[in-house]
Amino acid sequence: MTTTERRKAAIAAYKERKSAAGIFAVRCAPVGAVWVGQTRDLDKVWNRISFSLRSGADPRRDLQAAWNAHGGAGFAFEPLEKLKDESLDFAMQSALDERTAFWRAKLGAAAI
Repeated sequence: MTTTERRKAAIAAYKERKSAAGIFAVRCAPVGAVWVGQTRDLDKVWNRISFSLRSGADPRRDLQAAWNAHGGAGFAFEPLEKLKDESLDFAMQSALDERTAFWRAKLGAAAI
């Protein structure tokens, strides 16, 4: 198999993979702050969030301020829970909302 064929096969496999919905936490160790959020794709959400923080364009002012003060080294991303695949969109959203509320209450976290 040539390099081009391997690359095409890898791209096709990546596009066909199923994303995992779930709940995640972003922690800032220097201040002990925790933010909890939900996503339809746990594999990609930290890349999106960290990009907006590095750009200084994150809409959550408290999160952006902590990032500006402590930098990326002070932050950690933690998947908290993966949800079962739901075939109905409203059922998935309901499950995400319920589990997000649970984790925010448990960790005393802010919304992300």
